[in-house]
Amino acid sequence: MMEKPTPRTVYLKDYTPPEFLIDSVSLDVNLHPTATRVRSCLEVRANPHAGEETRALVLDGEVLGLDEVRLDGRKLQAADYAQTDTNLTLPAVPDRPFELEITTYCNPEANTALSGLYRSRNIFCTQCEAQGFRRITYFLDRPDVLSRYKTRLQADYDLAPVLLGNGNLVDKRAPNNTGSHSAVWEDPHPKPSYLFAMVGGALDHVKDQFTTMSGRNVDLLIYVEPGSADRCAWAMESLKRSMKWDEERFGREYDLDIFMIVAVSDFNMGAMENKGLNIFNDKLILAQPETATDTDYAAIEAVIAHEYFHNWTGNRVTCRDWFQLCLKEGLTVYRDQEFTSDLRSRPVERINDVRMLKTHQFPEDGGPLAHPVRPNSYIEINNFYTATVYEKGAELCRMIETIVGQAGFRAGMDLYFERHDGDAATVEDFIACMSEATGKDLDQFMHWYNQAGTPEVVASLSYDPASKVAELDVNQLTPKTPGQPKKLPLHIPLKLGLLGQNGDDLPLQLESGEQVADGLIHVTDARQTFRFTNMPSAPVASLFRGFSAPVKLTSNLTERDLEFLMANDSDEFNRWQAGQSYALRVLTAATDNFRHGTQPVPAASFAAALAASLRDETLEPAYRAEILKLPSEADIARDIGKDVDPTAVHKARNWLRREIARHLYDELVDLYAANQVSGPYSPEAADAGKRALRNAALAMLSATGEEDDAERVNDHYASAVNMTDAIAALAIFSHMDGDKRDAAFDDFYRKWKDDHLVIDKWFALQAMSTLPDVPERVKLLTKHPLFSLKNPNKVRALIGAFANMNPTGFCRADGAGFRLVADAVLEIDGFNPQVSARMLGAFKTWRMLEPARQNLAKTELERIASHEKLSRDLFEIVTKTLE
Repeated sequence: MMEKPTPRTVYLKDYTPPEFLIDSVSLDVNLHPTATRVRSCLEVRANPHAGEETRALVLDGEVLGLDEVRLDGRKLQAADYAQTDTNLTLPAVPDRPFELEITTYCNPEANTALSGLYRSRNIFCTQCEAQGFRRITYFLDRPDVLSRYKTRLQADYDLAPVLLGNGNLVDKRAPNNTGSHSAVWEDPHPKPSYLFAMVGGALDHVKDQFTTMSGRNVDLLIYVEPGSADRCAWAMESLKRSMKWDEERFGREYDLDIFMIVAVSDFNMGAMENKGLNIFNDKLILAQPETATDTDYAAIEAVIAHEYFHNWTGNRVTCRDWFQLCLKEGLTVYRDQEFTSDLRSRPVERINDVRMLKTHQFPEDGGPLAHPVRPNSYIEINNFYTATVYEKGAELCRMIETIVGQAGFRAGMDLYFERHDGDAATVEDFIACMSEATGKDLDQFMHWYNQAGTPEVVASLSYDPASKVAELDVNQLTPKTPGQPKKLPLHIPLKLGLLGQNGDDLPLQLESGEQVADGLIHVTDARQTFRFTNMPSAPVASLFRGFSAPVKLTSNLTERDLEFLMANDSDEFNRWQAGQSYALRVLTAATDNFRHGTQPVPAASFAAALAASLRDETLEPAYRAEILKLPSEADIARDIGKDVDPTAVHKARNWLRREIARHLYDELVDLYAANQVSGPYSPEAADAGKRALRNAALAMLSATGEEDDAERVNDHYASAVNMTDAIAALAIFSHMDGDKRDAAFDDFYRKWKDDHLVIDKWFALQAMSTLPDVPERVKLLTKHPLFSLKNPNKVRALIGAFANMNPTGFCRADGAGFRLVADAVLEIDGFNPQVSARMLGAFKTWRMLEPARQNLAKTELERIASHEKLSRDLFEIVTKTLE
């Protein structure tokens, strides 16, 4: 038997500049469902900064029908070029600038990969990041080739009455006597091909206007499928808030006459920042109180901000190559996190950001898929839109701001925009601007970009009453990761406070006499000791305030210290973290008890500490809701680290929920009653926070298992006047078996079966159920008439929710969960490799499981790996997961 060919690996070290540049692109696109014609006219010249001279021009292209090629107006014969499945090569081109005209055909209807130009639900749509433009026409499809684009779109009016492209609308022709009409869009700003976009179809729209800080009026339009325009108000409001915030915080003004968003139902990603024409998954645009939860509203606000902020961090300044992806994504995630912090609640946003980092990125950094924030190599770049690039990349930007200060960070950003506007930049360019603008040495900090793995910090505080000196001993170690057995010490910014006996922060002075400004010390060696003088008594340490660095911390804090911090820490993030750390100690011990058939120690002390924070009405409701949420089953498993039994973890968490409900029953009932929101629905932070606290109390009360508490959930569902409250009740019911559960889910289905976004919630809640037969229930739902494996949202709602958010079901002891996901991955890979590879990411922590489950997971991974026809995307993920 012949071995399957191994896809080629691309390495950062092999980067070379493009041999040719394309200054301008003129596209003439005639949209047709099965035979769209694209005529591209390219102004090409040799790159003076390239290496040795060459006369061969190699263009990227996939799934294209080639009609003709013209060089400076002369039609080339077949012998003048070479065509393969992935390239078009012209072996001899002029030494001077020349014009290349290429006419191709593509089939949007057959494009189930949803990359390039595709047609879904009668809408023509594009997705060109990372390498989709080559599925539209032959091109130098790489981010360091920046061109000015002019696009003429033509279609039958009845087929596509709306025609949209990048930039400004410069010409529009009404339907002629054949029913064909056209529109011409021109973008004056150079951009890489991955930012190209076009849309055609029957679309409704809403329109508004924004006046920039220089007084220009910008038209704002959001296009949606017919019948959905009344659900765009929040998206439009979020867009205007984003534009204003970016002007105020970073001085960035929008640069075109029009900004458009198009919302579509079939989309591989959440959203895409194409210049002037953002394309969104419609779940991140459409919202009404009856159909969207508070979480949906917050996500819409954040993602619209993220894509808009890309206009400067990603579009005006783009990345030189795909290894620099964090330069646009990590930086922009940091910016959208700051936006949400300023508009909503900074401590709650920080808690949510860190929770996402620990849930998704820490396991990635500690498993077979670990890679640096700036990867060293890839087989398929689509596999590197990861939590490491996005979330850890954002943490690196936040650490830089911590090191240089907010004013210094703004100065560095200003220099970055000034120096690299219209450029394809690197991480080194960004760091150089930060260093030059502030005078800070960031050479050692670059290790964060180049080393994979989550640093482990061990910190120990001791106190000498005779000298009144508190000594903080700090050790750092980054574990070995695939391809990186040895690690260098990192520059870790450690923000801290030392609390006195009354709970107040003590002044911080080092033995050298230096005052510690803002509680910031810098850990740069493998081991360092910091001696703080004039401490009147033994302090309690609050370490890594605000989560000042993405590390795993082990300290010598006792449970009494954690209780003290839960009640007194002035840093609200660390106050929350103290509760989480305390809960994890209780939960890991209880997990061990359940695994060995013994009873856990009663949790009265933890419940009492929790009650103190819940009673503190100086804390906003949204924050107290976070206090009430226990670490997830994934958090507990990660804390245990190896030989994990998900069943024991699940039992331990349910036990602690019952303990809290039993000890704090009256307080929880009072919180539930006191936080009812009256009046018209508002998604703003204050009302959303009250609903969050009320629903968190409801969920905890339901842990008693008593009939009265189940009836309260039933009443909550029946009286819900918004989707937030309805979903809160349904989520609780998802874990219960019986008539009340069935009646609620049936009622929800009857109400919302015709709304494709709301019904995704119905699928997801059933997939996250912890009932013992959930794999069988999910498998049955894959046959449901409203489910389709070809719709990414449906796949994420059902298969994704099951695999990534239900460790009990996914890791069921008989392996049924693993088999279910593996079957789906193989089927999806046949038509949408991006989605299949992302679904397989659920297996990234399989080596953490106890041996029997490990073997079952490995069997499924090996079954996938042995499949005859794997996409490059899936091949890379399954190979690395098994290594």
